Amino acid sequence: MNTWTPVRTGRSRARQAANGSVAEGAARAGLAARGVIYLLVGMLALQIAFGEGKRQADRGGALAELADRPFGAVLLWALGIGLVGMALWRLSEALFGAVGPDGRKAKKRLASAARCVFYTFVAYSVLAFAANPGGGTGGGAGGGSDRQSRDVTARVLEVPAGQWAVGAAGAAIVVAGVVIGVQALRRSYHRKLKLGELSPWARRLVDVTGVGGGVARGLVFAAAGVFAVRAAVDYQPDEAKGLDDTLRSFAGTPLGPWLLVCVALGLVLFGVFSFALARWRRV
Repeated sequence: MNTWTPVRTGRSRARQAANGSVAEGAARAGLAARGVIYLLVGMLALQIAFGEGKRQADRGGALAELADRPFGAVLLWALGIGLVGMALWRLSEALFGAVGPDGRKAKKRLASAARCVFYTFVAYSVLAFAANPGGGTGGGAGGGSDRQSRDVTARVLEVPAGQWAVGAAGAAIVVAGVVIGVQALRRSYHRKLKLGELSPWARRLVDVTGVGGGVARGLVFAAAGVFAVRAAVDYQPDEAKGLDDTLRSFAGTPLGPWLLVCVALGLVLFGVFSFALARWRRV
């Protein structure tokens, strides 16, 4: 008897579902939701650069800003559901492989698994905020990503070899930022796009937002990693910075607020780029 046949059939059906329209819809919803967050964070950072910022330029501030808009509750739930779709899409990639010739390699699957864990946490935080907007973060300067970064760094520094762990994590974030920026400059994202479906204006839009947004995003990652490394070297958890403090630090450079303006505009571009991926990415 072929007792293995039902199991094999079940796996085939699961793989087919993961590669079908359901997974594609989840992926595109997730990419659009990511675009909304980056767009709002970039706009909040612009307000800070011009001295008008009242909220943190991070995910908490973006959610609070969205909650204040008409139909804010509906938008928050839609955003959270979209991020759940992103997590499920990455889970399907980890289980069955991603598109492309090397999509089923262990390295790609592990990266997808890590992204699944990350977006599961992000989706949970967004849905928790949607369920209780009044208890969320984002309004005060001392909360949100900055406080979380300091608290996590302080806890890790207290464990054996914690200083090395924080330093290694910071260095990894710096490397990730450099890779993100270099890949954007090389337009590596072309491999993931349905280039044949792009009109000339759409391709220009994708390249402007992909390069500009990717470089800005990589710069933010690299800067945050540098602060983490410095926190480890000096054994000072307060030197670790979340997204908001990292963005504000650009205004303290010799270029002043204008560097923050450029980075903030880059994050807005990356938000638009995420919308373009939601439309033209191969899934």
